[in-house]
Amino acid sequence: MANEKRVRHILSLSGGKDSAALAIYLRDRVPEMEYIFSDTRKELPETYEYLERISSYLGKEVTRLNADVGFDHWYEMYGGMIPSNHRRWCTRALKLKPFEQHCGNDEVINYVGLRADEERSGYISHKPNIKAVYPFKEDGLILRDIEEILRSSGVGMPPYTKWGRTRSGCYFCFYQQKIEWVRLKEAHPDLFEKAKEYEKPYDKTGNFFTWSQGESLAELEQPQRVEAIKREHVIRIQRKAARRENITLAEVFASAEVAEEPEDDDDQGCLVCQL
Repeated sequence: MANEKRVRHILSLSGGKDSAALAIYLRDRVPEMEYIFSDTRKELPETYEYLERISSYLGKEVTRLNADVGFDHWYEMYGGMIPSNHRRWCTRALKLKPFEQHCGNDEVINYVGLRADEERSGYISHKPNIKAVYPFKEDGLILRDIEEILRSSGVGMPPYTKWGRTRSGCYFCFYQQKIEWVRLKEAHPDLFEKAKEYEKPYDKTGNFFTWSQGESLAELEQPQRVEAIKREHVIRIQRKAARRENITLAEVFASAEVAEEPEDDDDQGCLVCQL
């Protein structure tokens, strides 16, 4: 009917493997799909490179939200408070709010890349006009299927996985494991230094926050501490291998680059960022 409301189909790309694979999986199934990316202006350079690769494959431009306001604006608004799993203002301000504003009052189907082998749940908007759907869960696709989608398309895995980063998101994401902070320092020492600059008393309040739970980056980067973190990482991998009798140690190392055993209170990460 002429007065029926238009339904928009929107897929949020994060720079991660799952959302990339979902975009590829649905490209020909949902040709009217809109692709968006919430840009914090603090992404890894590899993330921007990956988005260009995905956009080229899709044959569509990826709309970037937060074009005028990035992380630093909200950092000041929140009084120099570094976000954490208990203070996730970055998710609200830089991911969820811009997404809902982009949707407006339109009827929206939001496609989310949760896999059938994941137990976590995705962000579900409380706005009645936004409906989340999970094609991978509905079709029973698991990690190896996602990897095959990326491989066969030629898009491949996110470039940052080559140096050991396991998730997309800001280069200083507080959900990084300590081994990932070590890898960031080795792969992008300039970004590590920029992350350190936030760990200082905030002039207006005097508060001091750190990115990594329980220690500052200045402490974490000390040579003895770096070696300890690397040893602890290997021990966790070996323990995981011991619990999985039918898998080789090499396979355990490979799977660990996708999802490591938690070492902090909450290792699930920001779902909106890391899909």
